[in-house]
Amino acid sequence: MADVTIHTDGPIVVPTEGLELKGSDGSTIELPKGSAVALCRCGQAGSKPFCDGTHKNVGFENDPTK
Repeated sequence: MADVTIHTDGPIVVPTEGLELKGSDGSTIELPKGSAVALCRCGQAGSKPFCDGTHKNVGFENDPTK
């Protein structure tokens, strides 16, 4: 089972081992290289669905424990 981490005011980080992301049209989304991928939660990233750090500039705030 994969450990998924939801960062306060930031992305969701998911290990890439065995992960396959699909778009709403069913197409496969190519994963960046590395052992984990950060998925955008603020909706403002220029590289959606991946986080590019934009959440810091737009003031995204969310506590995933609430």
